[in-house]
Amino acid sequence: MANRLLSMHKLRQILIFLERGVSIRNIEKEVKISRKTIGLYQQKFLQTGLGFQQLLLVKDQELERLINVERASIPEDTDPRKAQFYGQIDYFAHELKDTGVTRLLLWEEYIRENPGGLQYSRFCKLLQEHLKIAQASMHFEHHPAKMMQVDFAGDPLYFVDTSSGELIACPVFVAVLPSSGYGYVEALPNMKLAQVVKALNNALAYFGGVPLGAKSDNMKQWVSRSSRYEPTFTDMLEQWASHNHIALYAARPHKPKDKAAVENFVKITYRRIYAHLRNDTFHNLASLNAAIKEKLALHHQMNFQKKTFSRLELFTAQEAPQLQPLPESPYQVRHYTKAKVQKNYHVVIGEDWHFYSVPFRYIGKEVRIAYCEDTVEIYHDNQRIALHSRNYRSHGYTTLKEHMPQAHQVVSRQQGWDPEYYLRKASENGPCTYEFFKKVMDSKLIIDQSYTSCLGLLRLIKSYGAVRMENACKRALTGYKFSYIAVKNILDHNMDLIQDLESKEYRIPEHPNLRGPEAYQE
Repeated sequence: MANRLLSMHKLRQILIFLERGVSIRNIEKEVKISRKTIGLYQQKFLQTGLGFQQLLLVKDQELERLINVERASIPEDTDPRKAQFYGQIDYFAHELKDTGVTRLLLWEEYIRENPGGLQYSRFCKLLQEHLKIAQASMHFEHHPAKMMQVDFAGDPLYFVDTSSGELIACPVFVAVLPSSGYGYVEALPNMKLAQVVKALNNALAYFGGVPLGAKSDNMKQWVSRSSRYEPTFTDMLEQWASHNHIALYAARPHKPKDKAAVENFVKITYRRIYAHLRNDTFHNLASLNAAIKEKLALHHQMNFQKKTFSRLELFTAQEAPQLQPLPESPYQVRHYTKAKVQKNYHVVIGEDWHFYSVPFRYIGKEVRIAYCEDTVEIYHDNQRIALHSRNYRSHGYTTLKEHMPQAHQVVSRQQGWDPEYYLRKASENGPCTYEFFKKVMDSKLIIDQSYTSCLGLLRLIKSYGAVRMENACKRALTGYKFSYIAVKNILDHNMDLIQDLESKEYRIPEHPNLRGPEAYQE
C-alpha cells in the first residue's frame, strides 16, 4: 500500500462491505482500493477486538484511535534504489540550477553510475516532488501605506513618429502598493535615471500620498552597488527619497519573490493594458499614456476575483488615509551645461543629442543651458533667450520660427504650403489663372513637383499684375504645354496684349474663269 492515508469515508465503506460478508475482490471493485490495502485494514479492524457492526457505531475520532491508522503503522517502501536516490537528491536539485543542465542529463549521469537505478519517469517524478517542497511560498501580510514596489515591464509599448514614420519603443514603468493592489503604469521615452525619478514623482501624485518605503530590484538606476545586507543607492535617488521622506529598499539579487507584488502587477499590466491596446496606433507618448491611464482606471474599478470589492475601494478605504502627505513641490532633477550657438542658430544637449533653436543674432555666442525632464531653458548673460519643451528624439531639431532670420521664415512658410494654398491664391487672381494652376499640378507625376512652378507663377502676378497674368493664362490654356516658362514667355513678349483676331468666314474671290452652279444645269 502507498503511504497515503485513507479517508474516514473510505474506511467506513470497507467496514460496511466486510460486515455484509462481501469478498475482498468485490470490495476492490466497489471502492477502487487495492486488495492488499483492504486486507491490511481488515487485520486492523480485527485487532481491535470489536465486531464490524460495533465499529460502525463508533465515532470517527475513536475509530481512528482504535485502528491506529498512522504512517508509522503502514509499511514503507523499502526499495533500496529510492534510498540511494534520496541520498543524492540535494546534489540533483543544486545542479539543475546551472545553465543548460536538464533532468535528462542528470538522469543519464545517474544511470551510468547506477545501471540498475530508477528509470527516467520515476526519477523525474521524485525529483519534482522534492523541488515542490523546496520551493514552498510564504504568505506575507502587507500593511497599508508601508511599501511601494516598483519595476519595469519586460516588453515595451510603441508609438509611431509622424515626422519619420519610425516605430518608437517605450519602456513601461510600473509601481504598486501591495496592501491594496492599487498601482500605477507609465510609458517613458527611455530608462535613464532622470526618467525613473520623474515616473516616481508621477506615481506618488497618482496615489495622492507617500508610502513609508519604496523597493525595487538591483537595476542600475536604483542601486549603484548591490549587496544583500547594505546596498548603495544612486545619489539622485537618495536625494529624491530625502525630499519625499521615504525609505529605500532593494530586493536581494536574483530573488524576484522579494517583490512578488510588483511582479504580479506586471503580469496584470500585460493582461489588462497591453492586450487591450494591441490593435491601437498612437502618434506620440502623451496619447499612449492617456490610453494607459484609461485602461488602468478600469482595472482598478473591477472587483477582485471571488470578492465583492475592488482595488479602488480597498485603496480608498484602508490605504489612502495612512499615506504621508505629498511634499509642497515634486523633486526636480536639473542639469546645467554650456554650449556655443552653431551657424544654424541651434545648440545641442549631448545627453539626448537633440538640437534646440535660439534667436539667430546669438550665432557664435556661448550660452548656458538648464534642463530637466520636461523643459529646456537657454540663457545668455543671465537672461533667458529661449524656452523649449524637452524632446528625446536623437539627432532631431526643435525650432521656433521667431528664432529664424526673415528669409528663413519665408522659406519655412513656403515649405508648409499645400495645393489648397496655391489654388486659393490662383482663384483670387481669376478663373483662367485658377484653371492654369490646376493644369500645372495635373501635369506632374507627383504633385509636390509642381510647387516650385506654382511659386514662380505667384511671383509673376506680383511682377506683371493681376490683369496681365489672367490674360496670359487665358492664352496659355489654348496651348498644350502647361508650365511656368510658357506663361513667362507670353508675358515677356507682350503676347497677352495682342488682341485676338476675330475669325471671319472665308470667301473665294471673283474670277471670270470660275463657273457657278448654273453652268452645270441642263
